Amino acid sequence: MISVVIIDDEKKAREALRKMISLYCTDVNVLAEAEGVESGLEAIQKFKPDVILLDIKMKDGSGFDLVKKLVSINSKIIFVTAFHEFAIKAFKFSAIDYLLKPVDPEDLSAALTKAKESISKEKNNHYLENLLENFAGATKQMKKIALKTANNIYILNISDILYCKSDGNYTEFHAEDGRKALVSKTIGDYEEMLGDYNFLRVHHSFLVNLSHIVRFDKADGGTLIMKNGESIPVSSRKRESLIDALNKL
Repeated sequence: MISVVIIDDEKKAREALRKMISLYCTDVNVLAEAEGVESGLEAIQKFKPDVILLDIKMKDGSGFDLVKKLVSINSKIIFVTAFHEFAIKAFKFSAIDYLLKPVDPEDLSAALTKAKESISKEKNNHYLENLLENFAGATKQMKKIALKTANNIYILNISDILYCKSDGNYTEFHAEDGRKALVSKTIGDYEEMLGDYNFLRVHHSFLVNLSHIVRFDKADGGTLIMKNGESIPVSSRKRESLIDALNKL
């Protein structure tokens, strides 16, 4: 059973979605409805649904405005709209699906099934990560991390990671042995996760393991030379915090 919140400024549209769910999606529970960005945000924060059925054009803003306001909410987003031109932007916001009005019941059922499968996979991955955490050992040097890509789950020692590079809503890991792994989490997620393990965000696109830096070239704004010879740019606003961190090594 998965839970859903419906957000649309048209009452008839909300009622139609609720009716289709009751008829065709028996394993889906509609927790609440909302008619706009602010009321929708309140409903999401209160009920923390697995899935949000979200209109794009509403009276007090857009569905994209609402998504930008979400903090620490892991709900899957299914955009439901009469405007096909927003499809590409919707998927840039990591939407699980995009449905055009009038919604076809089979399309709605398929989208909710896709969301349910995605949620199930994430729960399994979190279980694996927690299991690895228990066996990782007490020291930071022995701690491991599980990185799930489209086809594999890589188990890496955190100390072996050279740096992480942002790629939109994905993060590419670069390991000391040359391995790379593209993971569907933002670099901000890993900045928080790895902050206690000698990692520092030196650029909006780069999170580096300070233990693998061999030189900081201060010329032309600043560049880090890593153990494998690669160069990592340093943003001007991160320069001071980087120097402080290097002085503490």
